[in-house]
Amino acid sequence: MLLEINNLQFSYSKEKPLFQNLNLRFEEGKIIALAGESGCGKSTLLSLIYGLLDWESGEIIFNGQKLFGPKGNLVPGEAEMKFVAQNFDLMPYATVAENVGKFISNINLNQKKETVAELLEVVGLEDYAHILPKYLSGGQQQRVALARALSVLPKLLILDEPFSNLDFPRKIELREKLFKYVKQNNISLLISTHELEDIIPWLDQIIVLQDGRLIQNDKPEETFRNPYNSYVAKLFGEVNIFNDTEISDFQISKFSYYPKEIKITENGITAEVLESRFAGNHYWNKVKAKNKQIVMYTDEEIAGEIMISFV
Repeated sequence: MLLEINNLQFSYSKEKPLFQNLNLRFEEGKIIALAGESGCGKSTLLSLIYGLLDWESGEIIFNGQKLFGPKGNLVPGEAEMKFVAQNFDLMPYATVAENVGKFISNINLNQKKETVAELLEVVGLEDYAHILPKYLSGGQQQRVALARALSVLPKLLILDEPFSNLDFPRKIELREKLFKYVKQNNISLLISTHELEDIIPWLDQIIVLQDGRLIQNDKPEETFRNPYNSYVAKLFGEVNIFNDTEISDFQISKFSYYPKEIKITENGITAEVLESRFAGNHYWNKVKAKNKQIVMYTDEEIAGEIMISFV
């Protein structure tokens, strides 16, 4: 087991504890998402694991060794981990390439140059090697910090909302290269996000926090198909939530249905189309059935009265 969290307790104030007896396990070589809405405790947990905050009780064990937080370290942070948060801490008067190579040994300069070039290619900054950080956007600075963290091949890489400053095309490009690189180099990755849809194809495990409590801890497919509650379901994007009465009225088997799980059928429940809008690779539709408004996706624009079923 790479990382164990046992009975962890932490609070910013005595009146409102955040974590109470939190228990988690992280296997080596996995890509794990820490998910939940803003304020649920994701960033705090990452800071605790990396050794930036002291906890009140419990233990964190990394690679068989107990961690002690700031009180046990002269230099903040833990060995064999790298943490890329919202503060990128780049050297302002060093080039992008020099920042990326900061932790790489100078014994073999040719090897160092090749490694820096490879990492810049991973984060899509090959053309910015000789630029100073002050001329980069926030998203570009974030990618420099990511490349620098990868340079030491840490046992555990911790990323706090790593795609938050990136536009969509860059996000698509970076995530595939990043996840491929960490798998090839057997780097364990713990990544916090509130946008699971962006990274779910690469995940091995999803841990969901709500107000400091562990809500669900499963493989991605299980979490998606069987969310513990509506809070978990909503982390995957747009979703229709049904209460107990509505479940009975619609004669359906679960409390949440994603828009693609609702289909037009010849025999089903009568629904009135309220809106039908083009949304790129599908049409976004709002329909009304049994006095409930429901969102569903279709391949074509729809209108009037239709029959729907839940799959």
